[in-house]
Amino acid sequence: MNAQVKLRRLAGEGFLIRKAALRALCCAALAFTGFVSATAAEQKPTSKEKGTMNIQISSTAFAEGQPIPEKHTGQGRDASPPLKWTGAPASTKSFALIADDPDAPVGTWVHWVLCDLPSATTELPEDTPKAQFLPGGAKQGINDFRRLGYGGPMPPPGKPHRYVFKLYALDTMLNLKPGLAKKDLLKAMEGHILAEGQLMGTYQRR
Repeated sequence: MNAQVKLRRLAGEGFLIRKAALRALCCAALAFTGFVSATAAEQKPTSKEKGTMNIQISSTAFAEGQPIPEKHTGQGRDASPPLKWTGAPASTKSFALIADDPDAPVGTWVHWVLCDLPSATTELPEDTPKAQFLPGGAKQGINDFRRLGYGGPMPPPGKPHRYVFKLYALDTMLNLKPGLAKKDLLKAMEGHILAEGQLMGTYQRR
């Protein structure tokens, strides 16, 4: 009789253990499903990101991936290269520009920051003045040489560096003050980029 009671008790305990394990498994599955859903929602791009178009940007000074002439560098006249672009959306309200060197030994080095270029602008001339304001109201920021406007390539001796000129078409005027930093521009542009394009040139110090 005692043996039968013990068997029933053990059987009951086994059932409870299996039930608890099944419940824990179900909870874990539900939690994982919720995590996957949340992750998918976080990775879903905004409508503007989905509709981002490409701007075609070019220069008469150098072609994509080709060397930048010395006159546009710190070893020459340090004059900004001429830039021209097409393909901006009709709804563009302003343009912004960032030029930087991703190969700098200290990390990405900023060479040019510019914002609030009027929407009708389709080019920047060679040797753009290093002033706070440009004709039309555009403002220039501070580069990593701690100077206003364009600062040309001046890499250390060694392999060629890449210099990327990135143009952004925006749905608003940012109304930032002259002397802004790259990080200020990036933050202000969040959610306002309609289209973008880039041109990359190289330079190797002689």
